Amino acid sequence: QVQLVESGGGLVQAGGSLRLSCAASGRTFSTYAMGWFRQAPGKEREFVACINWSASSTLYADSVKGRFTISRDNGKNMVYLQMNSLKPEDTAVYYCAASRIQTIDPTMYNYWGQGTQVTVSS
Repeated sequence: QVQLVESGGGLVQAGGSLRLSCAASGRTFSTYAMGWFRQAPGKEREFVACINWSASSTLYADSVKGRFTISRDNGKNMVYLQMNSLKPEDTAVYYCAASRIQTIDPTMYNYWGQGTQVTVSS
């Protein structure tokens, strides 16, 4: 069982930066791949980034590649999403999630946080 709590969202101007954090509970956190997803109003939840259990592999959506960086600290049970050069179209609720495998498919993630709102003004 893994419980996830996101933080770090907020309102930022276009071109700015935010760092999202995801705190995980459970002794097995380091065995899970972790992902970030987002959902804008009226749209489906979409993949943003994911990282494998050892942090040796990361994947990004084309829309965020080069601007966002996912990382993890297994010693602290934390996952991060550094978001730079933010755009209004990045506005969404951002969720972290845990999966047994590294994948962009949200249906493969077993555990989800409650989400944190990111709003980027133009």
